[in-house]
Amino acid sequence: MRVITQHKLGGPEVLTIVDAPEPRAVPTEVLVRVKAIGLNPLEARLREGEFPLLGQPPFVLGWDVSGVVEEALTWRFRPGDEVFGMPLFPRAANAYAEVVAAPALHLVRKPKELSHVEAAALPVVGLTAWQGLVYLGGVTAGDRVLIHGGGGGVGHVAIQIAKALGAHVITTASGSKREFAEALGADEVIDYQTTDFAGVVREIDVVLDTLGGDAVERSLGVLRPGGHLVTAVAEEDTELIAKFEAAGMRFSGIAVDPDPAGLRELVALVEQGKLRVHVQETFPFERIADAHRLLDRGHLQGKLVLTV
Repeated sequence: MRVITQHKLGGPEVLTIVDAPEPRAVPTEVLVRVKAIGLNPLEARLREGEFPLLGQPPFVLGWDVSGVVEEALTWRFRPGDEVFGMPLFPRAANAYAEVVAAPALHLVRKPKELSHVEAAALPVVGLTAWQGLVYLGGVTAGDRVLIHGGGGGVGHVAIQIAKALGAHVITTASGSKREFAEALGADEVIDYQTTDFAGVVREIDVVLDTLGGDAVERSLGVLRPGGHLVTAVAEEDTELIAKFEAAGMRFSGIAVDPDPAGLRELVALVEQGKLRVHVQETFPFERIADAHRLLDRGHLQGKLVLTV
């Protein structure tokens, strides 16, 4: 099979396609013939060596996959089943490849409403939003929810999940993404390029942060007493945690993990027509470096996906 690897840290040019033996499944695992691979900003940071989650090169990036079961050493699936998920995160799943071995428990069946491209785009961002809003934030009908970065990967899914839960959803986004965020169901869209959200928003029950930076600390002033900030970026900032706790607010960091129950909840929303995943652009497997160049630029609308 072909696999995308890197032998040194650096820019997109370090990603190379090589031939490698196909992985072997062990009991409780499946072999998946990959149809599409979702790309995430984390992978660009790992490629550059921003932090050594996967150790030193050589390694294979990637977690978001959608494909067809080729071999099943489990009762959960059969060969021919279409599946998707984010296996093994944060351990290496070696998903930038034509074939992936994965724990069956980390995958779910792909609904017919999702193409393989859309399914590959959903797991990391969808589970981050679901776990942040539902498991940690406890969002319920009538809550006021502020989502930072509503036009991005996690943000655009989070808007739809919060609306499905019955919340009043406010999001920050660039002016160019206003219509996109509104089409997803956002009740209010604040253009962060022209308006300081901290000056116009109040009485928020839950803030979901996907950006980090000073947006996290400035969110303190928009929360109602006892409100809750959930961040996918600044989860280890002890000074911030202390500030929120001193003000009587809750602060939680979300480090997404494989969650078949959460994936099935996302599938249910898709089947009900309450959730769609937006793919900004697809790239063929051979153009991985080009895909990472776009990933490096940031400010994406939704997700980028490799097709295999």
